[in-house]
Amino acid sequence: MDGLSPPPAAPAFAPSAEPAFAMLDSAVRRFGPRPALDFLGRRWTYEQLGQLTNRAAAGLQKLGVVAGVNVGLCLPNTPYSVIMYHAILKAGGTVVNFNPLYTLPEIEAQAREADVSIMVSMDLALIHEKIGKLAAAGLFRRVIICRMLPVLPPLKALAMRLFKRNDLGAVPDHAPYVTFERLTSGPAQPAPVSIDPARHIAVLQFTGGTTGKPKAAQLTHANISVNVRQVMAVLPAITPGAERMLAVLPFFHVFAMTAVMNLSLSVGAEIILLPRLDLKLLMRTLHRRRPTFLPGVPTLFTAISNAAEASGKTDLSFIKLCVSGGAPLSEEVRNRFERISHCQLLEGYGLSETSPVLTLSQPDANRKGSVGRPLPGTIIEIRDPENPGVILPQGARGEICARGPQVMSGYLHQREDAQVFIDGALRTGDIGYLDADGYLFIVDRIKDLIICGGYNVYPRTIEEAAYQHPAVQEAIAIGVPDPYRGQAPKLFVTLRPGQPATPAQIMEFLQTRLNKIEMPRAVEIRDTLPRTMVGKLSKKELVAEETRQP
Repeated sequence: MDGLSPPPAAPAFAPSAEPAFAMLDSAVRRFGPRPALDFLGRRWTYEQLGQLTNRAAAGLQKLGVVAGVNVGLCLPNTPYSVIMYHAILKAGGTVVNFNPLYTLPEIEAQAREADVSIMVSMDLALIHEKIGKLAAAGLFRRVIICRMLPVLPPLKALAMRLFKRNDLGAVPDHAPYVTFERLTSGPAQPAPVSIDPARHIAVLQFTGGTTGKPKAAQLTHANISVNVRQVMAVLPAITPGAERMLAVLPFFHVFAMTAVMNLSLSVGAEIILLPRLDLKLLMRTLHRRRPTFLPGVPTLFTAISNAAEASGKTDLSFIKLCVSGGAPLSEEVRNRFERISHCQLLEGYGLSETSPVLTLSQPDANRKGSVGRPLPGTIIEIRDPENPGVILPQGARGEICARGPQVMSGYLHQREDAQVFIDGALRTGDIGYLDADGYLFIVDRIKDLIICGGYNVYPRTIEEAAYQHPAVQEAIAIGVPDPYRGQAPKLFVTLRPGQPATPAQIMEFLQTRLNKIEMPRAVEIRDTLPRTMVGKLSKKELVAEETRQP
């Protein structure tokens, strides 16, 4: 092969791979009476968590969950998220994560792509109505409904009954519906399953890949369990059974799945669950429960900085570790958070395809502008984007490629596997470079994505929705700088002759076709849109305009 070799890999790292659910089983044995979950003030011990998970796994097996059965999770952060995730794995099935904010067509497309026959959902109307329509159409063989009231503290449950009854949907008492209570009413233990950690798929994690069309990364049990161990190997001192992790990042996001839920279970930490980002609740929880770990995306740290500054309660030094991931972290956001909170903010880098963590900065070796060094057992290569067979020398900018035990086995149905791997290394689609000490710096992105608050937003999705408007002739969606979310979508359109429309009318039209994350921050109507020399619509001129704006 032409080119130079990459910097030396981190010290040899070869932990024994194990089923992903072994993290919970080990925690139950080691920390049984210690708190495992706190949901809005109601708490469960590790022993209780283990018992519920085993019962749920046994119930899933009665419903026919075995190896090869894909079970959807469409849940906000609640105790059910942790229980059902590990119950599916213990039953032998595969978890398919769904964002509850997705529109009905997005959920349907993902469910069909992954052949999801059983869906786990909640009785919250916002979620239940979408899942119910798909169930009525015969998409799911079973729908397991997790009810909100039984997991709330008594006073909060009473308040919801009295004042927010409309937030709850009616759960039918017939097939295909099964309540969580009924699911867990049978055997106390599931039948043992034989798992080959290196071969069996634990999670199908949807990602845009290289084309913007969502695909499912196949993450094995080994990918997930080893990635947790890799992260633990480079973290500062952890006291097993004594940490508290604030879980405001949703578990359907791969970063939270590993760096919040599974990392917590591995060290016997108490997981403080927040079902959504409510800034007042978040700040009250921070100061009431004093978590020691806080993973987040850059927008979260911006929000905390704003709230802390406004309230004057800026001392967050009880937090041992803050880690930012999911989107680029600007130095401005980092410096402001550290100045206000008196807590160091580290940064990691990874992808859905890598379970997800590839690199992580450390308190005693944090380099400005870097996302850290590769985790143990991970090799980062910088390759020529135009000739990916060539590995570039240290300091040169090129496509970041990765090898390691956390790298996926491939996409479901092997879609684009030939394009995403080069000589066995995963092509990330990101541009960066390695310095002389092996620190990775992210420079740019090849993928045509908008990174909005840590979530991938695909311009094509927005453009296709805009084209459904009868007045829209042409459309271009780009990412523009946003002080809170990092980037936000902006839509540029031209109108058909004789078909008037206002930006407000187009925004209203899009609200029924896009989810909240995908909604443009603004719509701008123009007489013409830029084109390439061959007549294709071109985005780079619009991106340059928005970048120049103050």
